[in-house]
Amino acid sequence: MPAIADRSSSPFKAMLAAKSCELAGSGGCCTPQKRRLRSGTAAAAKESPVSTPMKLKSPRRRLDSSPSSPANRIKKDPSEKTLKKCWNPRDVEQMRAVKEAVHVSTAPSTVVCREDEQKRVLDFCKACVQQEKAGSLYVCGCPGTGKSLSMELVKQQVIDWAKMEGLQPPEVLAMNCTSLANTSVIFSKILGMHQPKKKSIGSTSPLQHLQNLYSNKQAQSSSKMMLIIADELDYLITRDRAVLHDLFMLTTFPFSRCILIGIANSIDLADRFLPRLQSLNCKPMVVTFRAYSKDQILSILQERLLVLPYIVFHQQALELCARKVAAASGDMRKALSVCRSAVEILEAELRESASNTGLTSAEGDFVSPQTALAHEVFPSQENNTVRIDHMALALSKTFRSPIVDTIQSLPQHQQIILCSAVKYFRGGKKDTTVGELNKSYNDICKSALIPPVGILEFSSMCRVLNDQGLFKLGQSRDDKFKRVTLKVDEADISFALQGVRLFRNCLQ
Repeated sequence: MPAIADRSSSPFKAMLAAKSCELAGSGGCCTPQKRRLRSGTAAAAKESPVSTPMKLKSPRRRLDSSPSSPANRIKKDPSEKTLKKCWNPRDVEQMRAVKEAVHVSTAPSTVVCREDEQKRVLDFCKACVQQEKAGSLYVCGCPGTGKSLSMELVKQQVIDWAKMEGLQPPEVLAMNCTSLANTSVIFSKILGMHQPKKKSIGSTSPLQHLQNLYSNKQAQSSSKMMLIIADELDYLITRDRAVLHDLFMLTTFPFSRCILIGIANSIDLADRFLPRLQSLNCKPMVVTFRAYSKDQILSILQERLLVLPYIVFHQQALELCARKVAAASGDMRKALSVCRSAVEILEAELRESASNTGLTSAEGDFVSPQTALAHEVFPSQENNTVRIDHMALALSKTFRSPIVDTIQSLPQHQQIILCSAVKYFRGGKKDTTVGELNKSYNDICKSALIPPVGILEFSSMCRVLNDQGLFKLGQSRDDKFKRVTLKVDEADISFALQGVRLFRNCLQ
């Protein structure tokens, strides 16, 4: 049997020595310098008793201790946000700046959370300008979802893009339909953009002038493309449905130069009021702006507050506002209104606190001038920021109403009927029959494993809701065919019922 080499044997030592020299590098001899350093350590310590041997860190520790290391960069970011100076709400200029930042009429520097919708509209406009082809687009969505703001941004982007590409920028006509004295004035405005110096002569209307103009091939070469942005298009529906139809039909003429963008809240306007366009295969392209989610509302609020060099709101207060508004309506204007109200609540609280302090000192308690100056110059950051209790009170003032109290005091089945009405009318319908509403009610009861009431009791509960001003019931011999209309805001119903899981899941 062959013998196993012992570690203490000379061949084994020779192998280890050779291996260590290979690992040491190209210097040939690897250990004499280390031996000199180690042997001279004691002598060096005696010569200089203050000096200590340097401890070398491992490569990983050296990387972590570097100020530019990823770990240190991540830890550094939150501290940069906290470098904002303390907000002094007693300062008139600072209070004015905060109120302006959260005001509904203040246009933000950037429009966030609507990039996809803006891109679709911008691509549509680019295609029309490039091909010199008319087209129509319908922008719809709930109030306060950024429709008008996004269209303002897209309008400027189209002009800048056309100039950069060397194309002729389109003429822009932006109008709010509610400002029109007469609905037919919209055609006069369009004609005035094409022929600013000419006046219509004779009995020919501006609409007929435009129809003749867009039927003539000469118009295609002599006039620019025109981008028409008509906001609050719902107004044309209520006044004169024919005007709305004729407006979209202008984009169907063979030599039309119109790029029409209509903005309204009705989601199914194109289906309900423009059936003829659909039959002619001229139905406008539809871009829907959905209600903002909690995360989107929070992101927009934070983006607006970036312009301020100080911290105004607690993070938890902003999150509460975003969560409640998203659950109720998703209306960004409502969220800004709530934030402004919370700031005013803080302002009133500080004013009352200051008056109480002055009253206390007047009654005999001594307050030194140094203490008063310190409170004014170095206010407490905790007391001067909008806290969660301020935001809760602002939300209560905004959404709380006698209607909310009435809804919350209703029996469960009547609350389910209201919930089914909200869910049914979200499709854009304004009214329905008692029989159809009963089907929606039965679906909710079935999903919640709650036994539904019969049709007679259901009709009776609808009459109770009508007496309380929540429903409006029409007249009919048969209860099932009575028309039902919701007389209260959907946001009030959502806010009143969002505390119950059954209704919260149903209304989302």
